[in-house]
Amino acid sequence: MQTYKPSISKGPQWGQEAEGLAADYLYEKGFRIITRNYRYRKAEIDIIACKENCLCFVEVKARNNLHYGYPESFVNGAKQVLIRAAAEHYIMRYNWQQAIRFDIISVRRAQGKLYIEHFEDAFY
Repeated sequence: MQTYKPSISKGPQWGQEAEGLAADYLYEKGFRIITRNYRYRKAEIDIIACKENCLCFVEVKARNNLHYGYPESFVNGAKQVLIRAAAEHYIMRYNWQQAIRFDIISVRRAQGKLYIEHFEDAFY
């Protein structure tokens, strides 16, 4: 887990800013960001990134506190089904024939610090 100094707002843009931080984090780790906010029907994939011929479908979850649990715990079964459907559409649309995986990036604030945690191969 990495810690960053927060320089972001607390308002409704928090989710979008967290996605930007997640994309920056992935880029710093050597990922190529393919697209953000890919939509298919009722589903959305926050980030699609590629590293070493593996296409990663990334769900970003952000929270200002842990009153209701850790951000990553909010990627439930129903959300996973939607993400998989959108990923399948993307794979067929662009004829991707190499490895894939589904990741979660958790972004949270605590005691004036920002925490980013990356869960690789979080679900299938």
